[in-house]
Formats: sequence, structure tokens, C-alpha cells
Amino acid sequence: MKLIIQIPCYNEEKTLELAYNDLPRHIDGIDTIEYLIINDGSKDNTVARARELGFHHIVSFKRNKGLAKGFMAGIDACLHLGADIIVNTDADNQYCGADIEKLVRPIIDQKADIVIGERPIDQTEHFSWKKKKFQHLGSWVVRVASDTDIPDAPSGFRAYSREAALRLNVVNEYTYTLETIIQAGHNKTAMTSVPIRTNPETRPSRLFSSMWKYMKRSSTVITRSFVMYKPLKFFMSIGLVLMLIGAVLGVRFLILMGMGEGGGHIQSLILTAILIMMGFQTLTIGLLGDTIAANRKLLEDVQYRVRKMETASGEPTDLVYSKPDENGEKAE
Repeated sequence: MKLIIQIPCYNEEKTLELAYNDLPRHIDGIDTIEYLIINDGSKDNTVARARELGFHHIVSFKRNKGLAKGFMAGIDACLHLGADIIVNTDADNQYCGADIEKLVRPIIDQKADIVIGERPIDQTEHFSWKKKKFQHLGSWVVRVASDTDIPDAPSGFRAYSREAALRLNVVNEYTYTLETIIQAGHNKTAMTSVPIRTNPETRPSRLFSSMWKYMKRSSTVITRSFVMYKPLKFFMSIGLVLMLIGAVLGVRFLILMGMGEGGGHIQSLILTAILIMMGFQTLTIGLLGDTIAANRKLLEDVQYRVRKMETASGEPTDLVYSKPDENGEKAE
């Protein structure tokens, strides 16, 4: 069984050695462990440092494309390289490398296909009180949207079986963490979490410049993912609320009209008609979205089969530079 540990990198020259030295060299049940970095357009010596340290594979972008695209490029490369299990961790050594064994164990034991590390958020000293509360709130929203019980949705410390990785799709350009959980919940993928440890902060987060900006982007990702995978439920909820409000106003108008006071409340009748029509149109959008979602499911099944055939050879893609002692690298 082959495990590839991938690390997205953007200007990580100073912290990459810490993360590399913390990675496991042996795990019971794993025959081969390899390390891969995704160089997301770094402007420092991240790639050169990765070669010096002995990373087996490098996926390199000529310019920065963001965490989501880097993550998916790494997943695609790992699949082509024949990985049976893929672990994603951070280059700033936020997570304890020794806990990778805890992450992959449920997959080795065939109890899950996706395992997400649950950070001790309330005990993390460099997290502010506000950040801790927002982390819990965001995870709760994702649990509701995905019908899962993952306690730490934003955690990037996670493991995927080959089967789960083959079915991954990330549409947004911001982050993969939230969307992939909603997608896995929609697909009924076997998913679990394990408690993990974290290391002291080595640098400020580059994913967001402020908590409010992070909240704004995350809420957009969650809403878009929920609408994409459960459009009928989303639009039906809105449509029924609009129609209910319209019906209440309509009943109120009929009561007033029966009392002989309807003449002064024509506005309520107009608003009733508008709300009921808006509700009906919203329901119609939900039905159309549900049809599109069904087609998307068919396309995802086709993509899964194509990806499975493409990665069966175990040959790296054109993006992957392997064997750090060679000269040059492949880049997109």
C-alpha cells in the first residue's frame, strides 16, 4: 500500500524543513511513503529547498493559483503516481506529523474513505476567542449543510482513500476544505474524524487577511456548495416561506374584506400576489436546479470513470517533477 503526503506551498522556504522533518518514515500497514509538494507560484527558494530536503515529487505552477487549485493538482498528481492513500498537510508545520498515522488508520482498516483531523480549537493558544467561536459556528453550518458530524470542517489535515480522491471535485477557487465535506456528505462517502495535535504558530495565516473576510468567503463557499448539491431543498425552503407570507397576507385581506374594511388594504392584496408569484418562481428554479444536479451527478460518474482509467498506469502527469536529483522540473 502506497501513501503520498502532499504539502501545498507558497513561499515556504523557511518552514518547509520543519514540516519535512516531522513527517513519518514508517507506518504499520503502509509499504511505501512518498512526499510531494505543490509549489503554488512561490517567489522564494521553496522548490530548491524541497529538492535539498529530498521530496520525491514536485508539482509546480508558474504563478499563484490559490489553495483550492493547488490541492486538486496535488490530488491528481498523487493519483497518477499510484497513491492508495493521500494525506494533505500544511507547510508551516501547523499539524503534528506523528498524527498522520492516526489519520490513515481508519482507511487502512477500511472503516472510512475520508478522515479529517479535529484540532483542539479551544486549547489552541494563538487562536483568539473570536476565532474559536467562528470556527465552531462555521463547522456547525457545514454539518447542517452536509448532513455529517465532522466537528472541525476547516481543518486541512486530512486523509483520502484512492476511491474518495477519484471522486473529488472542487469548483470554488478559495479553499477545498468546506466544499469537499459537503460534496462527500451528498455522495454518502464514509467519513470520520480523529483528534489531532497542533504545533505552535510559525507564521500568520495566508489564507485570509482578517476574520471577517474569511467569514465572508467561507459563507459564500458553503452557500454555493449547498445550492449546487441540494438546489431543490434550498430553493423550496425560500419559495415556501415567500408563499406562506403571501398566504397570511391574503387571509388577512379576506378577513378585513369580510368586515367591510377591504377597500383600504388593496396594497396587501397586491403584495400577496407578488409574494405568491415569487414563491412559485423560486420553486420552479429549485426544480430546474434539481434537474441540473441530477445531470451533474451523471457527469461526476463519467469523470470518475475517466479519471480512474487515466490514473491506472501509475505514470506521473506533465505537472510532476520527480526524483529531486534530476535537473529541471515540469511546470504548468
